[in-house]
Amino acid sequence: MYLTIEETAEYLEIAPAKIETLIIQERIRVVHDGDQYLINREQFNHHLEEVGKYREMIQAYFAEPIPEDIDVKDED
Repeated sequence: MYLTIEETAEYLEIAPAKIETLIIQERIRVVHDGDQYLINREQFNHHLEEVGKYREMIQAYFAEPIPEDIDVKDED
């Protein structure tokens, strides 16, 4: 399935200008049909999987309780 620049930006949740920059830098593969650039959505699957894993890792880190400090002394 091919997406336009705007659809790709929405799919990746980034600005369309960033997509255009990545196209100019040749970091995203595109097909030009004469009117617009078309981007194959499948090339982002690995990226989205890695972002998902990273989000899960960060959420697990922040969900972990802070251990009690063994050096804390009760002043009472």
